[in-house]
Amino acid sequence: MLARLALLLLLAAPLRGCLVYEYEHEIWLRVDGSGTVNVTGRPALWTAFKGLGRAEDPEGTATRESARQLFERSGLRVQRVTLTRRSGQPYLFVSADFDDVNRLAGTPAFPDLRLGLVRDGERLRLSGDWARPPGTSQPDARHREGLMAVRFHLPAKVYSHRNAVEGVERGNIVSWRQDVVQALDGRSLELGAVMDRRSILGSTVLLFGAAILTALALLALGLYLTLRRGRRQRGAAA
Repeated sequence: MLARLALLLLLAAPLRGCLVYEYEHEIWLRVDGSGTVNVTGRPALWTAFKGLGRAEDPEGTATRESARQLFERSGLRVQRVTLTRRSGQPYLFVSADFDDVNRLAGTPAFPDLRLGLVRDGERLRLSGDWARPPGTSQPDARHREGLMAVRFHLPAKVYSHRNAVEGVERGNIVSWRQDVVQALDGRSLELGAVMDRRSILGSTVLLFGAAILTALALLALGLYLTLRRGRRQRGAAA
């Protein structure tokens, strides 16, 4: 019985990582507020959530070139734009770099996302929300199924979060998700997290450097003591 339960747990463990999203923001953030954002979604949902293209022909108008122009017009540096297919459905993908997460909200590329990163003592506080902007069109029924998500890869130790669906994943990932139909009906996602001001990479480098300096100091001390002992022994022999 216990062996069977253990097997079921092992089989269930990777399922959380196998979720697929019909529309997703994935953001890699740095402590200075810069970072990279990936947006993936069906063209019809790009139209519904970002106003890209026309509702009567989203696949023909929410294109790679129009998405690139949308992000460049918003001040981002576009790294990659692709159109892929999953289960026969097209998905538009854009990856772009930004200099300040606080300046994304209100740009043409992010009418659906409001974010703020502020210093709070020795910590950084991320807050914001995702919501469908008013006045955008509704897609037809076949595009109302599935999940949508906003996910962050945070650069530092996470102290707390605002109702992230899986808590803190793999040490520094927080995410929020809901059904696409809820998003289309106007339900918002409240986002938030508190993290350290020091990046994980920076802290690791400092610890590694301190360890090297300590090792070198101990080595120098050992060498000094050895040489000093040798001089004493030669002096006694003379």
